[in-house]
Amino acid sequence: MEGQVAEHISKCDAYGNFIMRAFCEGGPVMFLILVVFLFVVFLIIERIISLKSLSIDKKSLNENLFALILRGDIRGAIAFCDQRPTPLTNTLKAGLVQVLNKRSDEEVQVAMDASVLRETPRIEGWTPFLAVAGNVAVLIGLMGTIVGLIISFKGVAKADAATKAEFLSRGISEALNCTAFGLFVAITSIVAFGYFQLIIGRSINDMQESSMNLMNLVVANRDKIKN
Repeated sequence: MEGQVAEHISKCDAYGNFIMRAFCEGGPVMFLILVVFLFVVFLIIERIISLKSLSIDKKSLNENLFALILRGDIRGAIAFCDQRPTPLTNTLKAGLVQVLNKRSDEEVQVAMDASVLRETPRIEGWTPFLAVAGNVAVLIGLMGTIVGLIISFKGVAKADAATKAEFLSRGISEALNCTAFGLFVAITSIVAFGYFQLIIGRSINDMQESSMNLMNLVVANRDKIKN
């Protein structure tokens, strides 16, 4: 076992690149963490693209849409929403359809509230998995560290006194590579999760705020609505 440990240390020292050496020292568990890291990167890219495609300038939307409503052109407002299918426009469209059908104010508000509930999962997407991936990365890193320490202690158990301390210190250093990489993946994942949660929260607030503004506008201008 002593010879195997020495051979492994020598093999890892042959790598000049820090990352390659860390992966060699960390053992197979490092590749499990790498899989989690690639999954996190995929989720981050997917969320950036998706949230960008689902977003719209709320100020510009309100100015154009509310101008149509003030003129009583509900059909034009619905067509305007159809041209820009996002969670926000879909929510406002749900209310406008009820207005066009001469529904009561309560039914208009219920339609928009229901739309907010439908659109929220679209905005959230796979974001919760970022938090899960962060926790999994930490646990895998700790598992790799524990396994590495067990192997190191077994390796030095029969070593002579002159080399025992060296093997033990190197083994602990190698095992901690898993913890370091796991923490790096976890920090990346959790920071991204927090950022996307902020964006998602703002998008949901925009839907709720705009639906309330639309409701107030419709109530105040019912007499201008065209058939």
